[in-house]
Amino acid sequence: MKYIVSVAGRRVDVDVQGEMVEVNGSRDRARVDEVEGTPVRLVTVGDRVYRVVVRRREGRGHYSLWMDGFTHDVEALDERARAIRDLSAASAKASGPAPLVAPMPGLIVRIRVAVGDQVSAGQGLVVMEAMKMENELRASSAGVVKAVRATPGTAVEKGALLIELE
Repeated sequence: MKYIVSVAGRRVDVDVQGEMVEVNGSRDRARVDEVEGTPVRLVTVGDRVYRVVVRRREGRGHYSLWMDGFTHDVEALDERARAIRDLSAASAKASGPAPLVAPMPGLIVRIRVAVGDQVSAGQGLVVMEAMKMENELRASSAGVVKAVRATPGTAVEKGALLIELE
């Protein structure tokens, strides 16, 4: 499974294949062991062991990692989710709230907002299933929900208007 990990604005490609991990072209054995009842993980890469405290943050793939006295805010997404996020960001307009449209054909699973709700940039608005995976679609900018055009359980085509913001 390939992941794109963003740390301090720098993207790192991580390819996990069983016990082997390739990070930006460098390949080694790796594993992660949980310390039961704690947020601590023992990360072994080759012959080195790291003690990492992991805290999940708000939003898909967002974590705070504490290691060696430093905190790192990290976003880790599989390559498909990263491509969807990049596509959504590329099509977002900087001038005010943009409507949320379906980036691909799929099935609406959940609507996380209602008319009149105040939303912030990056907030999850709709969960959509496409190609047997759930994807959380997020607001590109802050705004107020003007209209909800999608209904859970319905199929939509690429480009279908899901949420209007003002």
